[in-house]
Amino acid sequence: MSKKIGLHIGGRRFDVDVEEKFALFLEQKMADDFNIDGNNDLKILLQAYVRKNHELYLQNKKIDEILEKLEK
Repeated sequence: MSKKIGLHIGGRRFDVDVEEKFALFLEQKMADDFNIDGNNDLKILLQAYVRKNHELYLQNKKIDEILEKLEK
C-alpha cells in the first residue's frame, strides 16, 4: 500500500507516492526540514539536501569505523 506525500517548493506542489510504513518516518523528517503547510524556496531545499547528505556521510563514517573494529 502506498501513501501520497506533498510539498510546495518554488510555488509548485510536488507529490510523491511512498510505502505506507516509510510515509510516517518521511513525514516526520520532512516536518523537520520544510514548511509543510506553506511554500519552500529553493534555498531551503538545497539546505535540506546538504544537511541530509552530511548525516549520510557521518553514518557511513561510523559504519566504516565499526567494520574496521570487527575486522581486527
